[in-house]
Amino acid sequence: MLYIEYFSTWLTGFRSMHLKLKSPADFQGRLVPTGTQLAGWAALVQALGLHAPVRQPSCVSEKHVRGSQREEVGFRIFDKRYQPGDQFIDHLTFALRHESIDLLILKRVFEAVPKAVLEEFIRSTPTGAQTRRAWFFYETLTGQMLDVDDAPNVRAVDALDPKAYFTGKGEVSRRHKVRDNLLGSGDWCPVIRRTEQLEAFTALGLVDRAAETVGRTGQHLVTRAANFLLLADSRASFEIEGEQAPRSRLERWGKAVLQAGKNALTLEEITRLHRVLIEDTRFVFPGLRPDGVFLGERDHLSDPLPEFIGARPEDIEALCVGMLAANDRMRDDDLDPVLQAAAIAFGFITVHPFQDGNGRVHRCLIHYVLAEREYTPEGLVFPVSSVMLDRISDYRKTLQSHSMPLMDFIDWRPTADHNVEVLNDTADLYRYFDCTEQAEFLYACVQRTVEHDLPREIDYLRRHDEAMARIMEMIDMPDRLAQNLILFIRQNNGTLSKRKRDKEFSALSDDEVHGLGKIIQDAFQGFDETGAQDQEQERKP
Repeated sequence: MLYIEYFSTWLTGFRSMHLKLKSPADFQGRLVPTGTQLAGWAALVQALGLHAPVRQPSCVSEKHVRGSQREEVGFRIFDKRYQPGDQFIDHLTFALRHESIDLLILKRVFEAVPKAVLEEFIRSTPTGAQTRRAWFFYETLTGQMLDVDDAPNVRAVDALDPKAYFTGKGEVSRRHKVRDNLLGSGDWCPVIRRTEQLEAFTALGLVDRAAETVGRTGQHLVTRAANFLLLADSRASFEIEGEQAPRSRLERWGKAVLQAGKNALTLEEITRLHRVLIEDTRFVFPGLRPDGVFLGERDHLSDPLPEFIGARPEDIEALCVGMLAANDRMRDDDLDPVLQAAAIAFGFITVHPFQDGNGRVHRCLIHYVLAEREYTPEGLVFPVSSVMLDRISDYRKTLQSHSMPLMDFIDWRPTADHNVEVLNDTADLYRYFDCTEQAEFLYACVQRTVEHDLPREIDYLRRHDEAMARIMEMIDMPDRLAQNLILFIRQNNGTLSKRKRDKEFSALSDDEVHGLGKIIQDAFQGFDETGAQDQEQERKP
């Protein structure tokens, strides 16, 4: 069993806090690799008994490791040369230097350790880079001041390494001589790592590609394409929630989505958006929920079997305010708009502020951020919900990758009305999170909409208009009837079914039916038929 032993010793005025480390057989449900010792975040969490998940725990081997480190069974194993020592400061410094930043664990550590330990550490090496970073993070995350003088006049260090993270522009904290380049604040702060995948996505220039596609297309076609893509996104957003909304409700929700970017993203605007979504408030509370919320099943007594539990009602407003402040900061610092949208939308869904409709508002927030940042062409909505519906399994895994590990640290009980009541302070679980995986998923969705869905829809409309014109040249018929003819023939692999002909097109001769079929086949020759049947269904009135 790994345990901690506190004792004070005055060595050159420094108060030490030693960790007696004996590696356990398992850590947070994972077998610790044989011949290793926990290090960094994992050692601190285990020793201090902290309530926080360690996403990728580290350990140090008793032997040399080829290449200095390797991945194994969920652990990052370091060469024995990395052995940090047995003091608290050793493992804190190891984590800050060698591991991905975890603001949740960092705050839990600061709350568990006597302030005097950190104060003596800072006084002992006031110019050290990791010393000043630890000091900056302590006062930023806890809101408390340590009893130490301001840092001497030394070169400022970054709170987060811009080579390893997507960061803000950053202003130097004179007290710590640390450049505050976080994406948020101590009230709410996401972290997005610079992975190879995200670096590749941000280099694609998707905003320019979308503008180029729209720029070489007539306004009439763009408007029609925009209307269809908006309808497709709205319908998909409801279908993700298992609902088949009537056309009137889809259109009403679509109009709300089109307001994206026209109004500032405030808490009032989000609650207004929620009211648009929830017409009938007899069974759903209109606004920030006053009770618990969970996702999951129920047992035979109708008691909750939660897979995820949202933030406590008393924490919701403060979390949302912190989220919106971070949104403003990311916008003002010119963070990539898709990364900003991922942080806000996935941060929102984790808090789950409403009794119902959180998923649809979450997806709408993506449009709000992208529109406000002028990432999407004016009047156009990227149908990311349609892509999410197509990739529903990946979407759910992305949502669960952050939320499910939190469940082990939420104490709850069922209520008399078969809801959930959270018994411990969980606000920080929703306040700090790594949004890298969610950003990768959202960027992939945006890429598909820009490179496939938008040009495909414009191509479809061009071919459709060509077919309509040639049909009218051959036979004078109402537009609606000609549109139905195109729809029926495309749905039936290029021919008009006997039932449709007998019912709606009995006046046509065999030669006319054959000729019309040839017109439609020629117009759509070479068209990308990916998902064609589903798309045709979307276009039906």
